[in-house]
Amino acid sequence: MPQKQPPRRQSISVGRGTRKRDEDSGTEVGEGTDEWAQSKATVRPPDQLELTDAELKEEFTRILTANNPHAPQNIVRYSFKEGTYKLIGVVNQLAVHFSQVGNLIPKDSDEGRRQHYRDELAASSQESTKVVISETEILEEEEELKETEAETEAGSQTDMPVAEVAEKVTEEELMTPKQPKERKLTNKFNFSERASQTLNNPLRDRECQMEPPPRTNFSATANQWEIYDAYVEELEKQEKTKEKEKAKTPVAKKMGKMAMRKMTSMESQSDDITKVTQAAKIVERMVNQNTYDDVAQDFKYYEDAADEYRDQEGTLLPLWKFQNDKAKRLAVTALCWNPKYNDLFAVGHGSYDFMKQSQGMLLLYSMKNPSFPEYIFSSESGIMCLDMHVDHPYLVVVGHYDGNVAIYNLKKPHSQPSFRSSAKSGKHTDPVWQVRWQKDDMDNNLNFFSVSSDGRIVSWTLLKSELVHTDVIKLKAEGSTTDGLDGLQLHTMGCGTAFDFHKEIDYMFLVGTEEGKIYKCSKSYSSKFLDTYDAHNMAVDAVSWSPYHTKVFMSCSSDWTVKIWDHTIKTPMFIYDLNSAVGDVAWAPYSSTVFAAVTTNGKTHVFDLSINKYEAICSQPVVTKKKNKITHVQFNPIHPIIIVGDDRGHVICLKLSPNLRKMPKAQSRPSPPGVRAGQREEVQLPEE
Repeated sequence: MPQKQPPRRQSISVGRGTRKRDEDSGTEVGEGTDEWAQSKATVRPPDQLELTDAELKEEFTRILTANNPHAPQNIVRYSFKEGTYKLIGVVNQLAVHFSQVGNLIPKDSDEGRRQHYRDELAASSQESTKVVISETEILEEEEELKETEAETEAGSQTDMPVAEVAEKVTEEELMTPKQPKERKLTNKFNFSERASQTLNNPLRDRECQMEPPPRTNFSATANQWEIYDAYVEELEKQEKTKEKEKAKTPVAKKMGKMAMRKMTSMESQSDDITKVTQAAKIVERMVNQNTYDDVAQDFKYYEDAADEYRDQEGTLLPLWKFQNDKAKRLAVTALCWNPKYNDLFAVGHGSYDFMKQSQGMLLLYSMKNPSFPEYIFSSESGIMCLDMHVDHPYLVVVGHYDGNVAIYNLKKPHSQPSFRSSAKSGKHTDPVWQVRWQKDDMDNNLNFFSVSSDGRIVSWTLLKSELVHTDVIKLKAEGSTTDGLDGLQLHTMGCGTAFDFHKEIDYMFLVGTEEGKIYKCSKSYSSKFLDTYDAHNMAVDAVSWSPYHTKVFMSCSSDWTVKIWDHTIKTPMFIYDLNSAVGDVAWAPYSSTVFAAVTTNGKTHVFDLSINKYEAICSQPVVTKKKNKITHVQFNPIHPIIIVGDDRGHVICLKLSPNLRKMPKAQSRPSPPGVRAGQREEVQLPEE
């Protein structure tokens, strides 16, 4: 038996050099040596290139991107929004190399259970057949075993022992050298950190069905002649434009270019804004409705329960406060409700101070959006008065401090007035204190009246493109005539501050002056007054006819008084001293005996003559600071609210308590002549 040799150790290193065995690889290793100190043989793959040291040291930079080199970059699709073909900027870079539709079924599903049941049935049937076959096979196997045992007994005498055969096999394995296994190189570009291998949540698609956009098939044929004609027309247009530019002067060219730039910029801005104007307005109103929800609930449902315990007195509940930063330092000079939309009202801003005159503002607010006005118009001169047309509620006439009158059209988006007076068209020379729309004239032209401090009451008629004025009457102060040169008589003009037209008699109107007098005038007589009332000791701030009684009117003045008159009598029927200058008065639309007045000390006074003829049933301060002066007041024609404006540009909305809006009781005695009987009972406050 040959002696067993110890196994030889060898180390293999993979590199770019040639593969060789160490010279000492076949020698035996001593006990004190380590495996890492042995020499290692380098192994090179069979398909590796042989490179020099310079080529090995050369660096190659490669940038891998996720872009598909075969993806098209010029895909064009039709845009239904813009109506043109547009180039698609984002192209799908995904390249699918292999995809297969699977046919696996979950075990817990109905189909899986059915297949499992069928497999069990097939297996049970096969087992029954196997049992029959196995019995015959067992008999055959027993016979074969008997034959093989007889053969092994005869052959075992000549065979070698099993131990010797095993020793030979182990010696052959040790003598043959082991071939080194080829090591698999790792892919350096398929590396991912462990932290990045997180589970991404599966995405869920949500789809909705909508109507497809309407489509139409368009087809046309274009030949060379049609293309040629189109080019010829374009050349002719270019030649015409060049001829027009040559004929223009250089100044006109500059002006045209500037106008074109402004137009293009305005069009681009307007196109961007108008697309979302309506939607933004709706969203803004919804947000304000949520913000001021408590105020809206008070406006609709709140009733002061304490009125039952008060002795016929009432209160005012503050609701919304309207203000704008642009009109912060301007006083409220006029208030007017829109005759069609009961939630919309106009506010005029200017200044009553002669030394502090600046620009004017016309703002229109809605109670649905108290945070910002619906319309904004600015003017160079302060607005002192305004009025809205009954039949055309989009027309607003204003009077300016410089004596001009202007008409704004709310349907037109631009901020310039549609009509405006000038020095040539007969504007006033002093501030216009009040304007009022009148019925259309005989030619169905719109017209309005204005009164100014220059003593003129002017009728203005709207023609197609201009305002035509007519002087109705000139206010001449009585006893102020002086003899001039050559026996000429000079008249001192009165200063008109307020006027109002009769509700039924069209030609009759009242005019209040700075001297404190009130003149009853007629449109037919331009040189004489129908009557004169020595009303107040200071300027008359407001005059107003009663909406129910044809003979009654009311006036207020800076001499702290409010007076109620019968125009057939020269002495007042009622006089109320409010201990401060009265800025404005207004009749209530729901009762003939209720009216309101505001004073410069910040208080609002509400009177009801059917309850108390001597004093107000409500006197309440409605501004936060004592310095704020209230200038105007107006009743809403439908809802039980009033709006008041102060000299700081604020407009406050107030709700009347139940005691302030009681209906007068029906009278059994016949009504006096001139009073429309039963009309008080017909007018009722609408339900909120």
